[in-house]
Amino acid sequence: LIEYVNHNLRESMQDPVVVSVDLGFAKKGRNYAADMNMPIAFIEKRRQGNDAKAEALTLIGEVENRDVIIVDDEVDTGGSIAQAVNLVKSKGAREVYLIFVHPLLSANGAERLASLPIKQIITTDTAPLSEEKLKHLEGKITILSVASLLGEVIKRAHEGRSVGEMFNE
Repeated sequence: LIEYVNHNLRESMQDPVVVSVDLGFAKKGRNYAADMNMPIAFIEKRRQGNDAKAEALTLIGEVENRDVIIVDDEVDTGGSIAQAVNLVKSKGAREVYLIFVHPLLSANGAERLASLPIKQIITTDTAPLSEEKLKHLEGKITILSVASLLGEVIKRAHEGRSVGEMFNE
C-alpha cells in the first residue's frame, strides 16, 4: 500500500498528510506516515452522554489545503471512515484518499464509500469483493494483490526463517 502511494500518487499530491482514523490506530498510522515521508494527524473520538453511538470527533493536526490519506486496518460498514472523511473535508482538506488493508465492506459499506467525496481507495485482496460492490466503487478503487507477500511468508516458514524480519526489511 505504501509502495503504491510512493510510486503512483506521491508526486501528484499537494502537501499530503496521513490521518489516522482513530487514536487506536495511531502507532500504525505513524508508521505509514514515516514510510511515506509525510506528517501525521489523528482523529480522536469521544463518547458523549449516555448514548453509546453519540461521538464527538476532534482532528489533531492540520489538513487545510492539503491532500489527505486516511489510513485504517479494515473497513466494514464504513461508518468510521465516513465520519473521518466528512471531518477532514469540513476542515478544508483538498483531495481525500483512503488506505486500508482489509476491505470487509459488509452491509452497505461499499455504497457508503462510493457516496463519499474521495478521490481514491487503495486496498488489498485479503477479502473478496462481490461484483455488485465493485460496481459501486468503480473508478474509485485500486485493489493490490498480497499474493507475493503470502508466497514469501510460506517460503520463509518452510525454510525456518523469520517471517517478522520481512516487515523490518
